Amino acid sequence: MLLFVVLAIVLTLATVVALTWGLRRGASRVALAVTLLVPVLVAGMYMLVGTPQALDPAELAAPDSLDDAIARLETDLQRDPRQPEGWLLLGRAYAGLERFDDARDAIARAAKLMPEDDAVQVEAAQASARAAPDRRFDAAAVQTLRDVLARTPDHQHARWYLGIAQRQAGDDAGAVATWTPLLPLLDGAAADALRTQIAVARTAAGMPADTASQTTEVAPAGAHSVRVRVRLDPAVATLPGDATVFVIARQPGGPPMPVAVQRHPVSALPLDIVLGDGDSPMPTQPLSALDAVEIVARISRSGDASRSEGDFESAPVRVKLPTDAPVDVTVSATRP
Repeated sequence: MLLFVVLAIVLTLATVVALTWGLRRGASRVALAVTLLVPVLVAGMYMLVGTPQALDPAELAAPDSLDDAIARLETDLQRDPRQPEGWLLLGRAYAGLERFDDARDAIARAAKLMPEDDAVQVEAAQASARAAPDRRFDAAAVQTLRDVLARTPDHQHARWYLGIAQRQAGDDAGAVATWTPLLPLLDGAAADALRTQIAVARTAAGMPADTASQTTEVAPAGAHSVRVRVRLDPAVATLPGDATVFVIARQPGGPPMPVAVQRHPVSALPLDIVLGDGDSPMPTQPLSALDAVEIVARISRSGDASRSEGDFESAPVRVKLPTDAPVDVTVSATRP
């Protein structure tokens, strides 16, 4: 469609030039120029783009709904899949509808067409994590983030997400190393929030506090994090050794997607952990942005973060933020 518009402009300009030249040299030359030039250009346009779909009245009508707009975009991309901006727009539309698998695939298509666009590469890695059952960055997504940072060490989103991926994998010291260079690039509340997350990661890694890098007063640990203690009800039957414990913070009364989540083997129970912004599967909605959260722990036999038959779960505990008090939850024998 864009090519058709460009060629239409060329046609118009060429015709104007022909008319001007003809007016100066004689009317007969005007007729000759238009007769020869217009068919040639139109034929060339037709050969390149075919019958322009944009002239179809159905294509000109405004879409009736978001679903209609998505359907049209899907059709357009089937007709011409070499449109990275179209795939990106489609992926974002899918994400808005919480069709995260489709969003991942569409944005991956855009990333493949734009391999040097760091922002698109990072967005593809984020979409991949969002589509994962446990919202974790897989090895391919982590490598994508590392490749972006190798090209652009100051890329803020890539550095932030890589730190999250490292914390998800239990590499808290690696997260500290990844996040620390990000501090000089931030200021105000964003810098304070990151300092808190670095402090939490240092504590989890058993590293001493780094007061030298704190140019402003660090917020109390409870301002951007929640300490959670998870215990197992003795009435729970023996669990397989590969069962997984998910500790989840979510928005009370909001969507079921967690604002922070950690995954641990069942053998690690009892747990004493800190949930913070670094555990967010969607940093656009961090835990620290909420006035209250709901904490729940779930034991999954399948290793899937989504609720399924055979899982055990704690009763949800609502917590007002900020808080310094630990939250105690017990996974009971009552199944969800």
